Amino acid sequence: MANQEELVFLPLGGVGEIGMNLALYGYGTPGNRQWIMVDCGVTFPGPELPGVDLVLPDIRYLASQRQNLKAMIITHAHEDHYGAMNDLWPGLNVPVYASPFTAGMLEAKRDYEGSRADIPVTIFKAGDRITVGPFEIEAVGVNHSIPEPMSLVIRTPLGNVVHTGDWKIDHAPSLGPITDEARFRALGDEGVLALMCDSTNALREGISPSEEEVSEGLRKIIEEAEGRVAITTFSSNVGRIRSVAQAAEAAGREVLLLGSSLKRVVDVARDIGIMEGLKPFIAEDEYGYIPRDKVVVILTGSQGEPRAALAKIARDEMRNVALAAGDTVVFSSRTIPGNEKAIIEIKNGLIEQGVKVVTDSDALVHVSGHPRRNELLKMYEWTRPQILVPVHGEAAHLTAQAELGASAGIKTIPRVRNGDILRLAPGPAEVIDEAPHGRIFKDGKLIGDFDEMGIGDRRKLSFVGHVSVNVLLDNRYDFLIDPDVLAFGLPEFDDEGEDMEDTLYDAVLGAIESIPRARRKDLDTLREAVRRAVRAAANEAWGKKPVVTVFVTRL
Repeated sequence: MANQEELVFLPLGGVGEIGMNLALYGYGTPGNRQWIMVDCGVTFPGPELPGVDLVLPDIRYLASQRQNLKAMIITHAHEDHYGAMNDLWPGLNVPVYASPFTAGMLEAKRDYEGSRADIPVTIFKAGDRITVGPFEIEAVGVNHSIPEPMSLVIRTPLGNVVHTGDWKIDHAPSLGPITDEARFRALGDEGVLALMCDSTNALREGISPSEEEVSEGLRKIIEEAEGRVAITTFSSNVGRIRSVAQAAEAAGREVLLLGSSLKRVVDVARDIGIMEGLKPFIAEDEYGYIPRDKVVVILTGSQGEPRAALAKIARDEMRNVALAAGDTVVFSSRTIPGNEKAIIEIKNGLIEQGVKVVTDSDALVHVSGHPRRNELLKMYEWTRPQILVPVHGEAAHLTAQAELGASAGIKTIPRVRNGDILRLAPGPAEVIDEAPHGRIFKDGKLIGDFDEMGIGDRRKLSFVGHVSVNVLLDNRYDFLIDPDVLAFGLPEFDDEGEDMEDTLYDAVLGAIESIPRARRKDLDTLREAVRRAVRAAANEAWGKKPVVTVFVTRL
């Protein structure tokens, strides 16, 4: 048994969370598996990670398997599926397969970030097949909120796996492809061992509205608006950008694009020919000369990002572009959990200016790119898998999909989370081992774990501040000069109204003077006495203990 060939699935990110998707498929005997990797995404840090720029999946396990990693396939160019490539690919150096749009986005991202990673990409799109080690991989077209998304069929000697990636069913999208029902049905006929399926909207009943209905909702708002209309959406949603541009044109309005990420996406889309038939966009400095009822702005900032175009407009900080009372801002997006507060601040800033704010709770101005429950049931019906593995979601989403799959009659639905090694075949599907997994952090130019990046200390500093003390002693262990005390991030005055630094200075003097001169030879003891005295004095005066660094030098 130990030397029997197995097919295994190992997620290192995206299963138990939304974001940071990275999945591995392995084939071979336990000591000698060959691997392929599907997607390589990031997630974004919250305020609990001060200073961190990006959160990446920990790929320690892959480093030990590097010789056996045969390829990396990217399903689409959303950050949570490809955003870690520039940082993680250089250590892996494997062939990469991706669509023309994804390849273009990767190149644009590299130029923008100034990354040195020159990642060679082999173009791979819906309908193509490649053979990599023991795997044959076919790309199947699906619909999502970005150009050229794909599902993967991974064929192995032990059975076929369908990895859906992000998908939904939309019979009238503004940008193709339409999810390929005929191909999925044919795969069901061929036999599907396991379906690895997107769970993001598994808690939502029914079927997603069509992008065509969203376009219609946006068109109505643009036509009926008396002033300017600004529409914010995810910069990667090229179909939505096209819909808005077409609606603006039909209403006799010019279109301005605002935000560097939006412009990069549109440039890539233009290069591969999916922006054809649209009038050129206007330049920023033309905006002020166009009548208010003749302009539509498409801009970044739907998630409340403080440096994005919409936030700057809400704070009235843009040089050439402003809104006024009677103008309309449309949030053609959903709120990603965690961003609520930042988005509310922006909405309030706009409302203060007299701007009308429209969200998807007021009108049909957004639809998600992920399948609701009835769409999931359709996928089960088409592919008829023996095993269902819910992926791409938090615990609530994964559990909801597991229950739905069971109610649809799927017999085997193992519980899988990041780091679990799931044997799909031979024998019953079960978790047989756990691989090292977790999160690493990109901070400026460096990447490391929580401790290596000093994130815990930084978080502590943000709560209690820092005090540094410098003590110079003469050869008789008396003060050579007055000690220096510098408090950073502490209140200026204590509870008596005394200067906080003076209070701490007195604590330093008291600590050293309380130690007889004969016992001052041990400088470490002095340092520790001063540190404790300063923390105790701060705690008494303020109720908190700062981080304290003490230097004691004898000359």
